[in-house]
Amino acid sequence: MKRIFPVIIVLITLSLLGLIVLQVSWFSDMTKLRQAQLLQKAEEAGTEVAMDLSRQASSAPYMKIPRKQNLSLLPEDFGIGYSRPTISQHYSDFEVNEKLLKAFDEKDIRDIHFEFGITSNSNAYNLEMQTANFVKESDDTIHNRTVIVPIVPETGTNMEGLVPFEHLILIIPDLKTQVWESMIWMIIGALVFTFIIVTAFGVTIQALLRQKKLSEIKTDFINNMTHEFKTPLATISLAVDALRNEKVLSQPEKMSYFSGIIKEENKRMNKHVETILQAALLDKQELKLDMKKVHTHTLIESALNNYQLQIKDKNGQVDLHFEAKDDEIIADEAHFTNLLSNLIDNAIKYSKEQLVLRIVTSNHGRYLQIKIQDNGIGMNKETVKRVFEKFYRAHTGNIHNVKGFGLGMSYVKTVIDVHKGRIKVESTLGKGSCFTVEVPLAEKS
Repeated sequence: MKRIFPVIIVLITLSLLGLIVLQVSWFSDMTKLRQAQLLQKAEEAGTEVAMDLSRQASSAPYMKIPRKQNLSLLPEDFGIGYSRPTISQHYSDFEVNEKLLKAFDEKDIRDIHFEFGITSNSNAYNLEMQTANFVKESDDTIHNRTVIVPIVPETGTNMEGLVPFEHLILIIPDLKTQVWESMIWMIIGALVFTFIIVTAFGVTIQALLRQKKLSEIKTDFINNMTHEFKTPLATISLAVDALRNEKVLSQPEKMSYFSGIIKEENKRMNKHVETILQAALLDKQELKLDMKKVHTHTLIESALNNYQLQIKDKNGQVDLHFEAKDDEIIADEAHFTNLLSNLIDNAIKYSKEQLVLRIVTSNHGRYLQIKIQDNGIGMNKETVKRVFEKFYRAHTGNIHNVKGFGLGMSYVKTVIDVHKGRIKVESTLGKGSCFTVEVPLAEKS
């Protein structure tokens, strides 16, 4: 797993980077192709409109204009101009715009914004018709694209030797931006699917990390469980061997002593089994509660009575301060007592000699607050953050007699949650820890 994990990350990362680079390259090529197609279609649409305008204008009557003031009948005295109406004389700018919109729609480029102008046939720089922003947009030759289409009179109209034709000039402002806008849904789709792939990658990595962590936790749990069961089994085995000794059989007090050892170790093993089964029930959310009104001070005293010997072994003292005037809560007596026992046991296990265990209760609005404080080894910030995680066990430094499966604090958190309470921990490394429990008070009838 340790070797495969980095390889998986590298391969998926390279795949993602390659996919993103290919998409960027594809969009760049697609943009250039789209620009070329758009310009081609705009030119085709402009050509069709120019032909239509020319057809209409060419059907109007025309005549030759004399070149000289004295109207002679000689052919050379006639000019080469003609009296055919200009586009602006035959159409309004609105009509030309409508023709262009229709042509653009037929070419499937209806969403493209454009400006147009028509130059005079007598002067290519003289505009006889134009849209409002035509001149302004024609100044920007960097971002805008221009399409020029000649408006050629129809053949067969006897107009040889005509002066330059009129021209239809189309300007497409900021072509690149308009192309990107026309591809907006494709871009959004690509970004969404890329985001989904990246998210899936992140989830996969997170799952692999979680799996790796669970694997380490499982290994630690098996090691702890083996140690926890191995010690009492070895003690029981030694006690059984002692009971078979003829000298012990003849001395009732020694038989009672070794029998007592077997009984205590058996109770210890049963407690471990109960802890593991309890954890399984918590996982399945099958914790059965018998909720009723109980007095918290009584439960605290009951829990403390079970630890008198351990406290005595640590030369410890207990400071009880029952300051809460109302200590009645709705709780499961067994589980809430176990919760308090776990916190007390935790304080004793992680303490040094001369233990000082301080338990204070107080009322805070609708809540009863219980503080359990010790002067033990304390916890670092990482341990404080993870103390309620299942199977997590803090490093205990030079304290080697701390045993367990790492289920106690997880159980405490679960019981607090089902009682609709809250718990927080404050700790300073080397100075001790303080667990604060808050549970709702029972409503008064």
